[in-house]
Amino acid sequence: MSSDPEQEFLADGIAEDVITALSRYPSLFVIARNSSFTYKGRAAGVKEVGRDLGVRSVLEGSLRKAGNRIRVTAQLVEAETGNHVWAERYDRDLADIFALQDEITEAVTIAVAPAIDEAERHRAMRKPPENLDAWAAYQRGLWHLAKVTSEDNARAQRYFQQAIELDPSFTGGFTGLALAHFHAAAVFAQGSLSEAQSSVEALARRAVALDGADAQARWSLGLALLARGDLQGGQAEAERALSMCPNLPSAHGLLGAALIYSGRPREGVAAVETSVRLDPCAPASWLNMQQIAVGWYFAREYAAAIEAANRTIRAYPDYPLIYRWLAVALGQAGRTEEAREALQKALMFPSFDLYVRQRPAWMRAKDHSHMLEGLQKAGWTG
Repeated sequence: MSSDPEQEFLADGIAEDVITALSRYPSLFVIARNSSFTYKGRAAGVKEVGRDLGVRSVLEGSLRKAGNRIRVTAQLVEAETGNHVWAERYDRDLADIFALQDEITEAVTIAVAPAIDEAERHRAMRKPPENLDAWAAYQRGLWHLAKVTSEDNARAQRYFQQAIELDPSFTGGFTGLALAHFHAAAVFAQGSLSEAQSSVEALARRAVALDGADAQARWSLGLALLARGDLQGGQAEAERALSMCPNLPSAHGLLGAALIYSGRPREGVAAVETSVRLDPCAPASWLNMQQIAVGWYFAREYAAAIEAANRTIRAYPDYPLIYRWLAVALGQAGRTEEAREALQKALMFPSFDLYVRQRPAWMRAKDHSHMLEGLQKAGWTG
């Protein structure tokens, strides 16, 4: 917001870097630099930009300088309505100009991508079911997935299947359906877990075959490998997804889970916490929250595990698996009465036996024994 060429250079650099960073997100369609920069210096309205470029959201910002300080403002606007979806201001010292550019680019990108995803889910829920396109059906599936009930998970599967039927080349339908199939068996104990593992892997490999450079498809394959006990394969796919999209929340969560179940729980918790920081309102954030509790339990940090489990329960009281982890952590901490109460709640869900009577493929024998020890201290007699 001045005639200083140095400031214009910095503003252009930030804008270009944000465009590049956002374009790495597989769920986003981002207009390239050359087309975006045609509006530079013009008094074009957001609706006009959206109409001209065929986009639903516009990210705009400004930069101004005072002494050795700069202020960057950014706002995300819904093009059709002009409604503000998100806005933020960044005040920084002007020291290393390129480090500053990187810092602001990362901050803006991390905030904008989840904001767009949430806005898209709300938009999809406003559309009549008979008017859904593949993208809207996918977003509806994600919305139901976040409800963490068996009924909503079944609805999510139907919407993901609808997305596949509407557009068989859209990877999101396959990755969403893979996750919903896994949740049906692993969370709600519906059907065979081994059959679900095969189905999840087939769907994930179909997504990768459609687009091997889609980071979300790589994440889906990593989840499938992790589910059948290939922890190294799951970690490798998570790292591959992060090489394509360094701020992809689901890939950080998958990497964290792979590390937790590979005997590196502290590193795993750090990776999962990064995922939560990147997208605290993700559709499957309950799974991240549980993984943090599991990681702290395996690290024998029982107080931290109890805190993480209780935080998960406050946010998702109907999520069945977390009560088992609360019970074992309370049992190990010597809080016997509370542990018994948590155990009684865990026993109410059919998924309890799924992980107690037999060891899941992704859990090491010593970690499974550690879990059984906690259950026994919570009052479980088998």
